[in-house]
Amino acid sequence: MMNAPQRQDQHTGAVAKINVGLPQPPVFNSLAEERQHRKERLAAGLRLFAKFGFDEGVAGHITVRDPEFTDTFWVNGFGMSFGLIKASDLIRVNHKGEVVEGNHPVNAAAFAIHASVHAARPDTIGAAHSHSTHGRAFSTLARKLEPITQDACAFYNDHALYEDYGGVAVEMDEGQQIAKALGPHKAAILQNHGLLTVGQSVDEAIWWFITMERSCQVQLLAEAAAARTGQALKVIPETSAKQAFAILGSPRAGWFQFQTLYSKIVKEQPDFLN
Repeated sequence: MMNAPQRQDQHTGAVAKINVGLPQPPVFNSLAEERQHRKERLAAGLRLFAKFGFDEGVAGHITVRDPEFTDTFWVNGFGMSFGLIKASDLIRVNHKGEVVEGNHPVNAAAFAIHASVHAARPDTIGAAHSHSTHGRAFSTLARKLEPITQDACAFYNDHALYEDYGGVAVEMDEGQQIAKALGPHKAAILQNHGLLTVGQSVDEAIWWFITMERSCQVQLLAEAAAARTGQALKVIPETSAKQAFAILGSPRAGWFQFQTLYSKIVKEQPDFLN
């Protein structure tokens, strides 16, 4: 029987084999160049959220830490349609909730949640939260995702459940409680609220949100079918789930999977780069 160290070596080897020859995250010549890159990726994420129907009125926000002034972050202005936002429309906000760059107001909930997450997680560059349909529906079950599909294994033992919904998150205390519940993980299901994802790049954070929303949808569909037929769901065994997580759940994997969506939205809606 294979022991734990051997399984770990097997997983590491599989990841290394898949990563051979793949594109790598860019290296920048200046902080200004890196800032523009992050803003363009954030704007692309907002356009994708609109395209996939993740927007719900004025709710939802994506943030990215500024590469130079790291105690501030860029975010979509309050009341602007996700589907119309350009990189030049983004605002930079400090951890006091003050707009230090840009001409739009800040969403109080965006400040409360994201300022707390960015402060608690210095490793986090990007964070995404929106009131997507299936994420909201799944959040009412007060449960985590189960490893019932390969894609869901990206979150295997790497997402949290925030069970203490305290109303609209406009107070710092609520944001701090969410950040505490998130802990070291890449995602959290916010009970009666929706989903929150983070990443070492904004690309990664956006991808985790998109695939987590879809995983919520798949589990809701699968459980509805199982209830109708009386057949139990087939859960992926721990060893296989860990192997899939090692390949699909890393920061590099999250960054890489976003690139296909980015190239597509650039071709369809290039005006967001302005």
